[in-house]
Amino acid sequence: MTHSTRRTVVVLALLAALPVVGHANEGFWPFNRIPKAAIKQALGVELSDQWIQRVQQASVRFPSGSGSFVSPDGLVLTNHHVSLDLLHKLSTPQRDLASRGYLAANRGEELPLKDLELMSLQRIDDVTAKVNESVKPGMSSAETLAARRSAIAAIEKDAQDKTGLEAEMVTLFQGGQYHLYLYKKFTDVRLVFAPEFDAAFYGGDPDNFTFPRYCLDMTIWRVYDDGKPYRSASYLPWSTTGVQEGDAVFTSGHPGATQRLNTVAHLEFLRDNALPLSINAFTMIRDSLAAYSKQGAEQARQANDDFFGAENSLKSWKGQLAGLEDAATMNKKRADEKALRDRVHADADFEAQYGDAWDKVATARGSLPPYNYERVVFEQGLGFYTQYFTLARTLVRWSDESAKPNGQRLPEYSEARKAAIERQLASEAPIHAGAEQAKLDASLAVMVKMVGADHPLARQVLAGKTPPARAAELVAGTKMGDPATRKALLAGGKAAVDASADTFIQLARLVDARARALRTKYDNEVLGVERDAYAKIAQSVFATRGDAAYPDGTFTLRLSFGQIKGYMENGRNVTPFTELRGLYVRGDEHKQQPPYKIADSWLKARAVVKPTTPYNFVSTNDIVGGNSGSPTINAKGEMVGLIFDGNIQSLPGYFIYDAAVNRAVSVDSRGMLEALRVVYKANRLADELVGGAAVKAAAR
Repeated sequence: MTHSTRRTVVVLALLAALPVVGHANEGFWPFNRIPKAAIKQALGVELSDQWIQRVQQASVRFPSGSGSFVSPDGLVLTNHHVSLDLLHKLSTPQRDLASRGYLAANRGEELPLKDLELMSLQRIDDVTAKVNESVKPGMSSAETLAARRSAIAAIEKDAQDKTGLEAEMVTLFQGGQYHLYLYKKFTDVRLVFAPEFDAAFYGGDPDNFTFPRYCLDMTIWRVYDDGKPYRSASYLPWSTTGVQEGDAVFTSGHPGATQRLNTVAHLEFLRDNALPLSINAFTMIRDSLAAYSKQGAEQARQANDDFFGAENSLKSWKGQLAGLEDAATMNKKRADEKALRDRVHADADFEAQYGDAWDKVATARGSLPPYNYERVVFEQGLGFYTQYFTLARTLVRWSDESAKPNGQRLPEYSEARKAAIERQLASEAPIHAGAEQAKLDASLAVMVKMVGADHPLARQVLAGKTPPARAAELVAGTKMGDPATRKALLAGGKAAVDASADTFIQLARLVDARARALRTKYDNEVLGVERDAYAKIAQSVFATRGDAAYPDGTFTLRLSFGQIKGYMENGRNVTPFTELRGLYVRGDEHKQQPPYKIADSWLKARAVVKPTTPYNFVSTNDIVGGNSGSPTINAKGEMVGLIFDGNIQSLPGYFIYDAAVNRAVSVDSRGMLEALRVVYKANRLADELVGGAAVKAAAR
């Protein structure tokens, strides 16, 4: 089950170490660089500029995934698991929407969530030249990083002031290009429909990253503007006829950070250091949340989203690690890298411009392990894995960074980010002290394991106590869960933050000097070096093969294309569709035992649902984490499905794509419609969705 930044989704030739057009169905394509000719050649579909613009503006970004407008009156479709933390925010012990689901009987019953923001991409500007104007000959990598950051902060602020849109600089090809994305932001978003958790995540963790699947992983929200449903001129009509095997399909979503551009040395660092670190740490956090959940039903409700996220991430990371430990995969990456380097070495000019890039990445990555545990624990905050610390650090750092000139701040505290910081600190979403303490207890233990109990700063953090005792003390002494307290500290500025006796404010101040030093070291010795080096690698591809490569995922809007197609697994042909009747067969086979217990609403409807209705399907679309909630779209621009997962073979997709077995898993539009009408008696909602399709057809 794909989940924003928690999810991942062997091998076509990766020409010259960068993915390029020519490998059918591969790639995350920015909307200002859609490969229309390649799509026509591969699928026989000719996309118009109007089709591309409508799909772009119909797509929305959730905080942890993707979604799309599916009616002219502002209905937005995404996954249940993308909405899971949002449903928890709307829930109470007496009304658990995440588990039991929700259906608004009318628009007056649609539930607002005050701190939910959706973003719709309106425009993309290539500002690479403007960013690079700031870089002068003779600058060190640290100086070029600082110069670019200063230029980016100025460009973002200027664009935001002039347009009123949310401005976000996107670094593509790890420094090869810089594009400015301008978003329309929606802040009045209300829940319309969510199924029960057992229907959305049927099969639970055992079925995660597998196929066949039988999940109704969907939720529907509505965007309001000035108190009225938002009139969305760009939306995806709901297909009632669906798709067949072999049909061309597209996904428009926000793939998270991928590493297909990475050098072999960089991938080896991920294999040997970063992924094992994450797996070890989150196993401890997951186990602590599991123990807390066993204390009672309310504790289980509080911990559900974090536990689900940890489980999902662990399975994903283990799949990624298996891909990098596969000798054939790494040998193919080495061969691709060697082929590009040989082409560079063969040309004296190319060698002078680009020849040292790979060695610079190797040196930078090689310098990281001696202090990486410290960096991850103190600067990235893994040693204090709780919302309380995140909020406290934001207050501490904003009070310091906001006093600096805009171009000299840490990027996440630039003037363009001010409104987002204010919204984060004012959020009224509940924070559950018990669940936060369970996470903190585990993450303090992670800190001790990674840097050692005798580390001077770790000893100061623990203050002579065990991780459980220190976690309890810190949680008992904080008011970071109170939005009024946070807003008062923000308004009071540095004087108020410095004077605060809050335990997490004090903790954030305690670790800040060392954390900043570690970040500066990483920025100057690794990030800055790699920005310059990867820019050269990208330019070497452009120089030798033309500007035909797609950039790695960056949790920004991309289009992928593919077909409805099954695959072979262990000598068995996996057909591309499941049907509703398969859900009931699966439940009977497992004697209705969790996680295969069928939700009561579905059991009651067993005699009346159309058993042959297509339910879930697979396609060759290239997706990874962040694509959760992406619409699956046919050539007409209709919504035919909803991405919610990839198969187990897709997990190495962060590094490579294999068209033979990589598959994206969607909920079928026909299955969702049957569920709304027959299982949930949501005819008013279903009529609105189908009516939107009729409106669009009449307008053509």
